[in-house]
Amino acid sequence: MNMKKTQQENGMDMDAEESEISDSESEGGAVEAEDVEQLKTELSTAKAEAADTYDRLLRLSAEFENYKKRVQRQMEDHKKYANEDLIKDLLSVVDNLERALNAAGEKQKDETGACMAEGVEMTLNEIVKILKNHNVTPIEARGKPFDPTYHEAVMQEESDDYPENTVISEFQKGYMLHDRLIRPAMVTVAKQKTA
Repeated sequence: MNMKKTQQENGMDMDAEESEISDSESEGGAVEAEDVEQLKTELSTAKAEAADTYDRLLRLSAEFENYKKRVQRQMEDHKKYANEDLIKDLLSVVDNLERALNAAGEKQKDETGACMAEGVEMTLNEIVKILKNHNVTPIEARGKPFDPTYHEAVMQEESDDYPENTVISEFQKGYMLHDRLIRPAMVTVAKQKTA
């Protein structure tokens, strides 16, 4: 009988263990479902963060490319216009040499004056050639319509020979460096005669 009791107790113990196992399995199933949901949530959060990080990376990469292009343009502009101040200073020398030639042409009487005028002209031509090599070009003003972008009107003169707002004469030449105005031309502008 003892054996029967022991078997019965063992049977009861086995039933209790099996029920505990099935209870833990059902709890484990619930726990696993919660874990799966939590993992799905973490995965979708990680994907959203990765997409956000990738988007920021693309934007930063585009900004960096724009920065490189902007710096490249600035360097090219700096190289292109680096001599601007020196050229502006040289323009006054050109003006003085042109004035000297005009004055010598009016008073040229002897051979010494002619030689001096020739030397001044050679010097002027050499400087103009150097300026041209550095992309400095004079602005053609005489006979052209007045343009305040390139011309500075010093005075107006009544004229029948020129239409209104046309440049009659220039006191000082204007110059461009590449596509930039470095000095406007100082000009006289035509106006209609008053009756």
